[in-house]
Amino acid sequence: MRAALYWAPERSDPLHALGSRWLGRDAETGAVVPQPAIPGLDLAALTEEPRRYGLHATLKPPFRLAAPWPELHAAAAALAARTRPFLLPPLRVAPLHGFLALRETVPCAELRRLADACVVELDAFRAPPSADEIERRRRHDLSPPQQALLRRWGYPYVLEEWRFHVTLTCRLAPADLPAVRTAAEALLGAAAGRPRRVRELCLFAQAAPDAPFLIADRLPLRG
Repeated sequence: MRAALYWAPERSDPLHALGSRWLGRDAETGAVVPQPAIPGLDLAALTEEPRRYGLHATLKPPFRLAAPWPELHAAAAALAARTRPFLLPPLRVAPLHGFLALRETVPCAELRRLADACVVELDAFRAPPSADEIERRRRHDLSPPQQALLRRWGYPYVLEEWRFHVTLTCRLAPADLPAVRTAAEALLGAAAGRPRRVRELCLFAQAAPDAPFLIADRLPLRG
C-alpha cells in the first residue's frame, strides 16, 4: 500500500467532473468516465499514466508506509487542521517537459508552504525507497540539488524543486501537442481559469502496486 498527499478540486468544483472526464476516471469513486474524442488521437492512451493517479497536484509524493495507516491519517488531519484555507490563483493548460498540465498563472506561496509541510512534517510515516526505486529516479539526469533531495526525502522534486502542476497527459510527440492542447483548453479552460479557495488536503491511497490511486479522505483546513 502507498499513500500520497495531493491537492485535488473539491467534489462540487466543475473542474473535478471535467478533469475526471478528461482522464477517464474519477479518483473519488474509481468510476470509469467516458473521455472526449479528439480526431486522429487516442486520448485513452495519451492519459494512461495520469489516469492511474487521478486528477491532482502532488504535495507529498507517493510513499510506502512506515507506520499504521490510522497514525498517518491522524497526523495528516492535524496538519490540515492547523492550516488556514487560502486562495489558489487561476490555472491554465500549459506544456511542461513534454506533457500537458494545469499550471498556476501566478505562484501560490500558501500552497508551496503546505507542500513543504507535507513533505517535512509527515516524513516519519514514509518508508525509505528501495535501491531499485532510487536507481530508477537517478536515471532521469538529476541535478546535484535534486540528487540530494532524492537521498533525503525519497523524491527529487520536493521543497525548492517543487512545481505545482496537475498532469493531464503522458509525454506527447511534438506533432500531437497542438491538437491535444486545444482539446484540453476547450474542455477544462473555463473551469480551470476560475480562482478557487483551497479548503481541503486530500489523502490518496493505492491499495497495491498496480492499483489506481483513490481519494481516501478529504481533510478540512481549519487553521
